[in-house]
Amino acid sequence: MSCCTPATWSSRAQQHGFAAIAAIFLVVVLAAMGAYMVTFSNTQQLTSAQDLQGSRAYWAARAGLEWGIGAVAPQASATATCPSSPQALPATGTFDGGFTVVVTCTMTSFNEASATANVKLFQFTAVASSGGSVGSAGFVERSLSAALEK
Repeated sequence: MSCCTPATWSSRAQQHGFAAIAAIFLVVVLAAMGAYMVTFSNTQQLTSAQDLQGSRAYWAARAGLEWGIGAVAPQASATATCPSSPQALPATGTFDGGFTVVVTCTMTSFNEASATANVKLFQFTAVASSGGSVGSAGFVERSLSAALEK
């Protein structure tokens, strides 16, 4: 009968409610961990999407370079000229994925020391971009350059 004596009542009263405090602490910690995991998951998904968009921008810029080189390469060396520069591709609208490609071409003529013919050097730069303005979450841009000698 020692459980019901007044001396044991006071010690039991002091211990009462500890489980509730521990449960609240555990719920708060688990909620914080859940919020962190959601944030981490969203960041990972955004990073993965940006990586995919970066790859698409690279290939769009490469297509722009190929277009520019393809416009100059078939021309005769003596009469070869750059296409109008800068040239936005496509002429109307955007490529799939919302990409716009701007291709610039510069031509430099020079004579080699012993050669009688002019040599023309074409420098192409293609910039592909998508997703709004610089600094926005979905913005992606890639720039590629190439040279062609005729």
